[in-house]
Amino acid sequence: MRRASFVRKPPRLAETCKLREASPVRPWPLFFVVAALLAVSCSKKESPPTTTETTRNPTPSVSAKPGWLTSYEQAQKEAQANHKLLLMDFTGSDWCGWCIMLDKEIFSKPEFKEYANKNLVLLELDFPRGKKMPAEITAQNERLLMKYGVQGFPTVVVFDSEGKPLGALGYQAGGPQAFIAQLEKLRKG
Repeated sequence: MRRASFVRKPPRLAETCKLREASPVRPWPLFFVVAALLAVSCSKKESPPTTTETTRNPTPSVSAKPGWLTSYEQAQKEAQANHKLLLMDFTGSDWCGWCIMLDKEIFSKPEFKEYANKNLVLLELDFPRGKKMPAEITAQNERLLMKYGVQGFPTVVVFDSEGKPLGALGYQAGGPQAFIAQLEKLRKG
């Protein structure tokens, strides 16, 4: 007859505190799900354009909205020469929902365009995901993004004609009238 030897194990934390013991975490199923998602998302490769696509759109390039500049230096010179405010729109024009709403509800409206013609120099600093930008424009936009500490899109930074920052705006409801009222507050200080 064998004698049972009992080795006393130290009590578990759950036993000493009279807590319900949780089941052990098994990370493998979660790991496999995350790995599968990463593999699928990283494996999507764009197919080369067909000949009909290339003839329709030979090179996707930068194109600002009508009336908007893409060169910071040119915009600064125009603002100073014409004594107008410089409005810099940091946008993700092809992916940012709020940016698209800002453009549709404010920037594309006749009231805003009329106000802008009289009072503003408009600079679009775009960070698209689906269209190519010239390297010098991309570098300029990144540099300005860092310089002005832009954290999200859309961000509209307004300067006086001498280059002094007056303030920053984002999307706001109320259409062009509300946006113009905010610009006037910034102008008057």
